Amino acid sequence: MSQGLTLSLRDVTKTFPGDEPFTALSGLDLDVRRGELLTLMGPGGCGKSTLFALVAGLIGPTAGRILIDGAPVTGPALDRGVVVQQYALFPWRTALGNVEFGLEGPAAARRGRARELLDLVGMSRYEQCHPAELPAGGRELVALARSLAFDPKVLLMDEPFAGLDRRTRAWVGEEFVRICERTGKTVVFVTHDAEEAVRVGRRVAVMTPAPGRVKEIVDVGSFPGDPRRHLTRLLRDGLTAARHG
Repeated sequence: MSQGLTLSLRDVTKTFPGDEPFTALSGLDLDVRRGELLTLMGPGGCGKSTLFALVAGLIGPTAGRILIDGAPVTGPALDRGVVVQQYALFPWRTALGNVEFGLEGPAAARRGRARELLDLVGMSRYEQCHPAELPAGGRELVALARSLAFDPKVLLMDEPFAGLDRRTRAWVGEEFVRICERTGKTVVFVTHDAEEAVRVGRRVAVMTPAPGRVKEIVDVGSFPGDPRRHLTRLLRDGLTAARHG
């Protein structure tokens, strides 16, 4: 694996068997640099969720290789943190209790680590609040703190802010970028929103309709023009191709 890469997908194909086998991904290649925040976009049904599940180790590829720091992904592991739209905080636990859950070691050390993470995500004042008592965007930030508790090499985010209104979503996205830059985490962030893709990601990988592969990678900082308009056009072209495929 090339130096400087955390995640690498090589010629990845995933076919689901059945009476009419369905190929969700075909020959997909993607590299994510160490410490990079990469967003992933594509039309509905392009295989984003399948790719997410493959990297998380929830399913295996039909062909190809998925590597983290050069080691093959063979199943779920603590080197990957996962945050999804259904953040699944325990409603009966406080924010502190949710972040502390699953940590090992003496109670004082677990609690100290959980408090550090709540402070990192700006939620320390709410440590004794239950999920239903948290402010808009707070549950997503507590879920992020919990995902960081095991110090994963890669954070996998599947439209984690999709349930928020646009203003709160923008604020949480900015907080998320700040947190990722501070921790230096490698992140793959799935979204269908071009504005969010540009706000969050430093590069944006756009997928083709199924069978999905990477159509184009847009470098947000060096793109000549408005990357949001370009991404919107790519997504629109993908939707058109999917309807006529």
